[in-house]
Amino acid sequence: MMHDTSSIKVWDISIRLFHWGLVAFFVIAYITGEVETETLHAWAGYVIIALLAYRIVWGLIGSRHARFSDFIYSPAEIMAHLKSLPARHPKRYLGHNPAGGLMVILLLLGLMATSWTGLKAYEAEGKGPLVATTLSLGIPAAQAHDWEHGERHGKGDEFWEEAHEACVSFMLVLIFLHLGGVALSSMLGRENLVRAMVTGRKQVDRD
Repeated sequence: MMHDTSSIKVWDISIRLFHWGLVAFFVIAYITGEVETETLHAWAGYVIIALLAYRIVWGLIGSRHARFSDFIYSPAEIMAHLKSLPARHPKRYLGHNPAGGLMVILLLLGLMATSWTGLKAYEAEGKGPLVATTLSLGIPAAQAHDWEHGERHGKGDEFWEEAHEACVSFMLVLIFLHLGGVALSSMLGRENLVRAMVTGRKQVDRD
């Protein structure tokens, strides 16, 4: 039986700008992680933090499918969705499906951890917004001298660098899984999810 199809608006313009802006600035931050491009790397990180702050607020008060309440599912619902995939007839969702919703939350948490460890690593160099906060609370004179002369030492500095690198590696794994999930969902659901995030619209059957 043939069905007519029509499109429906799902993703508002701000969510689409957030999504592609996040993609662009994560790529910039990733490729400018070396010392020679440290300033650009830091500013890309600041933009990512601003985008994350927006997404958290919009996840609470934004449009229907942008809200966390629309795509946070119980573990049982997520498992049921994953088990339905081999049958090649998974339930369709206008917004994020249960697995996609879980991935959004993991990506946001991963980016928060990456941003925080990046700020702490930058603070260890005597740079970034956390330095002003620390100075206002008072720091040992020796540490202030090191910051003033751009010197770094101590196990704490190495810890935040390594933690930041670990978070970036974790993000790369999540991104790989995200891209695979988008491709699989697009194939099984016979819909172009990438195009939907560009146009904001999804195709729906119309009897």
